[in-house]
Amino acid sequence: MADMGRAVVATALGGPEVLRLVEAEVTPPGPGEVQVRVHAAGVNPWDWKSYAPGSGGRPPVRLGLEVAGVVQAVGTGVRWYSPGDEVVAWPVTGGYADVVTAPQRVVVRRPDGLDVVRAAGLLAAGVTAVHAVDATGVDDEDVVLVHGASGGVGRMVVQLAVLRGARVIATASPASHDCLRRFGAEPVTYGPGLLDRVRDLEPALGRVTVAIDAVGTRESLDTSVALVRDRRRVATLVALERAAGLGVLALGHGAGADPGHDVREAARSQLTTLAADGSVEVLVTGTYPLEQAAAAHVRSRDGHTGGKLVLVTR
Repeated sequence: MADMGRAVVATALGGPEVLRLVEAEVTPPGPGEVQVRVHAAGVNPWDWKSYAPGSGGRPPVRLGLEVAGVVQAVGTGVRWYSPGDEVVAWPVTGGYADVVTAPQRVVVRRPDGLDVVRAAGLLAAGVTAVHAVDATGVDDEDVVLVHGASGGVGRMVVQLAVLRGARVIATASPASHDCLRRFGAEPVTYGPGLLDRVRDLEPALGRVTVAIDAVGTRESLDTSVALVRDRRRVATLVALERAAGLGVLALGHGAGADPGHDVREAARSQLTTLAADGSVEVLVTGTYPLEQAAAAHVRSRDGHTGGKLVLVTR
């Protein structure tokens, strides 16, 4: 008799009401694969977008890109992990589950000092942020403008840029300004007049030399190209179709020939180390049991979570 476990699936295209917690067969790991007993799974916009009408998803859709847990079994050829190892994995398929299987290359050890909930919310946003600051060459001589700084990726970009010694201007709603100041950024409110507000800061901070867009609005890109002289140092993670016409970097999924593969692969262990020693913070503002995945998606879709949402299985 096959082993069984729980998994969240979207049974149809629609909203969070189509999510169901079902029994799913747990198959042994294949060659080069690691089977992880999931203790926590991060919630990401991709999860609820994958079953939205018009998404192209084919139900039943298994959800969950990033997890933290314990190795339960390994397939042939796995050299780096053994049952009992505490790990984090991204990207995986079907991480909203009791058990998930993934290639060993997407798995990294979870160090002491990084709890399982924060670990589950680290890699999807963190790897993208590492790619952005690396691709734009952020260093201690830069003034970096970060759009969408209150979101998961934006917050991580802010922290990584500050770690590199850069001065950071971060766009966000006023509710997030105190948090961004704590991270070392100078916050500004987005909306009409943004360009002038940023220019008002330049006499004190210096001319903006890098812009990283994690929100994708016309305002964010128009402001970025108006401020940054070298458009190769402007990157968008969202407005990929508009990037080519502006001559700026398009990074991430859907960007075509994305040059960041090696950077992203190396970022996993870098990020877990930084999070474990407190150099970067994963701000978790809500945890939900696996059976309440729909409620987590409702909160995620409203766009005002203030931090990461995580599903827990124990």
